[in-house]
Amino acid sequence: MVGHRSLREKQRQEREDLILQAAEEVLLEKGYHDMAMDEIASRVGIAKGTLYLHFARKEDLVYAIIERQMQALTRTIEQISAQPGSAQERLTLMAEAIFGDMSGQRMQLLYALHNSIDFKNVMKERYGKSMDPIAQQLTRVLDEGKANGEFDATLPTPIMLHTFFCMLSPLAHRRLVVEQGMNLKDVLSEVNRIYFRGIGAECPAQRGS
Repeated sequence: MVGHRSLREKQRQEREDLILQAAEEVLLEKGYHDMAMDEIASRVGIAKGTLYLHFARKEDLVYAIIERQMQALTRTIEQISAQPGSAQERLTLMAEAIFGDMSGQRMQLLYALHNSIDFKNVMKERYGKSMDPIAQQLTRVLDEGKANGEFDATLPTPIMLHTFFCMLSPLAHRRLVVEQGMNLKDVLSEVNRIYFRGIGAECPAQRGS
């Protein structure tokens, strides 16, 4: 009986993985507004009712796609936060983990969601909660950097955190990449330099000038 239940659970998980894969494809092709549950069910080869057993609403399905990515990203960020190294070194690694692989499909997915009014209205609160564990780890490292003299201790940490996400997000630099043909990694590297210069602790000579 236990073995039969385990097999059913395994089959359910495999089917759910296929649903999420198909949903991501449709989302990239058509955007959130035109994404239809019927088409997702058809691509997976299941009845629409079966799809609703896994995900009752479209927004639940999209949230599951994001949540799965965020859970994996959170584990990576926690590992980086706990490893040795300067605060700047760890924040640089965190930025690479969060934004570094966003030149391909992941970037397109987030851009499609970012430009969907429907998605913003429905998912804003839930997506924000998914970012909380990552924001907590970033805050911890920023505070460490302020305490050990790497970063300007007079800067409010919430502003440093907000600027981190605003400056380093590829969505903020899409125009440079798409319209001017700049390499995304090069753009993020230069923005990274600007960010750390901005939050760096001033040396005595700078304070006296």
